[in-house]
Amino acid sequence: MNDQNSGTLAGFPRPPTTDSAEQSSSPSTRQNSGTLAGFPRPPTTDSAEQSSSPSTRSFGQIRDKIRAAEVLSFEDGVALYQHRNLMELGALANEVRERMHGDRTYFNRNLHINATNVCEASCRFCSFARLQPGDTAAYTMSLDEAWGKLRARVAAGDPITEIHIVNGLHPGLSFDYYTELLAGLKRIQPSIHLKAFTAVEIFYFAKKFGMTIEGVLTALRAAGLDSIPGGGAEIFAPRVRKKICDDKCNADEWLEVHRVAHRMGLRSNCTMLYGHIESAEERVDHMLRLRALQDQTGGFQTFIPLAFHPDNNALMKLPGPTGVEDLRTYAVARLLLHNIPHVKAYWIMLGIKTAQTALWFGADDLDGTVQEERIYHMAGAATPQVMHPTEIVRLIQNAGRTPVERDTLYNVVAEGAALISDKPFRREVRRSLEVVS
Repeated sequence: MNDQNSGTLAGFPRPPTTDSAEQSSSPSTRQNSGTLAGFPRPPTTDSAEQSSSPSTRSFGQIRDKIRAAEVLSFEDGVALYQHRNLMELGALANEVRERMHGDRTYFNRNLHINATNVCEASCRFCSFARLQPGDTAAYTMSLDEAWGKLRARVAAGDPITEIHIVNGLHPGLSFDYYTELLAGLKRIQPSIHLKAFTAVEIFYFAKKFGMTIEGVLTALRAAGLDSIPGGGAEIFAPRVRKKICDDKCNADEWLEVHRVAHRMGLRSNCTMLYGHIESAEERVDHMLRLRALQDQTGGFQTFIPLAFHPDNNALMKLPGPTGVEDLRTYAVARLLLHNIPHVKAYWIMLGIKTAQTALWFGADDLDGTVQEERIYHMAGAATPQVMHPTEIVRLIQNAGRTPVERDTLYNVVAEGAALISDKPFRREVRRSLEVVS
């Protein structure tokens, strides 16, 4: 069963004509039960609250546009960020989320491999990268080490369906390293889906090795590439990129990599790094540029808002986004990006409890088991490195949603009762201390 297009809409569907007061007991409108009047606006920070002036758009007008299947404008997006009532905003985003996906919430069994953190780009927000191979905490896996990550999962009988690969821009590695990395993983498990290399990496390969973007993608695809992750987009606004990531591909180049990939039939995800020095207007502009490319190609599957983590990087004096900013951004994304089917609450980055809550603010995906993640943990993420599928199912059910295990392309692997264990979830705890009386 292929579910990848289940949420793809040319515009938001028109709701039933029944009076809203008569729908209060209906599952499709239960989100309104949590609406709170006058939810306090968060204090002004260096990120989301830099809007130059209050919008003249009323929330009611925007809600009417959404229910009439009209596409939201830039001004509408800014007005949503300025709307004081977070619960009202979340209820509207949930209304759209439930029209697209009902109660279903997706996850997959995946493994992350970050083969090297050596990177010649010096992004100020990044805690993962090291400029030189000899720098403290710099590393580069041998191919056999990287392949060993998958071998270990296969030996453990773990039925993972996807490997997510993101690396630094290592100046000393040959292109063959990357093609053989993919080919070796496919030799170990031919059915595994390889979602590998951000647009930043692919653009870097093209520039470094004198190839076209299409040429790079063709070679990677021949080696085993199946789709592309959405990282590296950060914020498209030139003002911001000049300050935080001026020595890697720009917004137009990032978008072009995805445009070419989509033209070649490759699916991809897209992201936005929020909560640092960007304004609400710049966030909206970023999402609308993604929406415009999606109108042209239809190749984006999922939008993933990525919260800035301030630890161990050059922007560590910034506070990072609050929980209110997190949930507001998820809600605005769901409302603006009508043509991107899925919004993912990446639990590694967002935190498990906030990710669970985001399932009522527009998100319909929690990512997956992950197994090992370095990028956000080197930036201070306190989340676990791995989450057992039974625990993911428990979190989804506890949020009042229906768990759906998927593969990378949103083909359903198992759903609902088929995922429910007959035994209650118990954490795996290694006994490290013996308590004696």
